[in-house]
Formats: sequence, C-alpha cells, structure tokens
Amino acid sequence: MAKLLAHWVLSALCLLFVARFIPGFFVKGFGAALIAAVIIGFVNGTLGLLLKIVTFPLIILTFGLFWFVINALMLKFAALLVPGFEVRGFWPAFFGSLILSLLNLTVRELLRRPRRGEPLA
Repeated sequence: MAKLLAHWVLSALCLLFVARFIPGFFVKGFGAALIAAVIIGFVNGTLGLLLKIVTFPLIILTFGLFWFVINALMLKFAALLVPGFEVRGFWPAFFGSLILSLLNLTVRELLRRPRRGEPLA
C-alpha cells in the first residue's frame, strides 16, 4: 500500500515537472496533479489498453512509434476530464507523454529496487 501511495505522489510530481518544462502543458497545483495522476492511470488502464490491443499491427509497422501517439491521445483525453489539468495541442501531449513515460519508468524502477539490507522478495 505504501508503494502505491508513493507511486501516486511521485506521478503527480512528475506531472508538475512536465508542466514546468513543456509549453502547452498546464497543471494548476498539486491537488490537480494528484487527481490527474489517478485519471491518467485509469484512462491508460482501460481505454489506452484497448486502443493498444486494437492497433497492435500499426504499432508493429511503425516500430512502436504509434504507441507514443496513443499515449498522447490518452493524455489529452485525461486532460478533458480533470479540472486544472490542460494540454493544448497534440505536440505538447506527445512530448509530455514521452517525458512522463520516461519519468514513470524511473519512478517504478526506484520503487521496485530493494534497499540495502532488505531481502529480495
């Protein structure tokens, strides 16, 4: 449970980080970032998963690049659902999703690693 909460908070911080550096990507505050992190996870886990399954041949043909297009579209869709979270245009969504993917990959890796002296689970 603690890892889930840590991942949620760190994902919200990642959103705030991306909003700071990507023009057209806006998050009004930490509360909006927390809500957006939940909605993005829900949208990616439902609609995004369905789209990735349906467009799998296109993802293979584009060597995985279409995966980023789907992530950008899911980010734009999540922005429609969350007040205080806005993505203006496709390119801010594209680059924002790219950076968010890399940051969340890093967060997952940091939370996965056992600390020194802890047994491997």
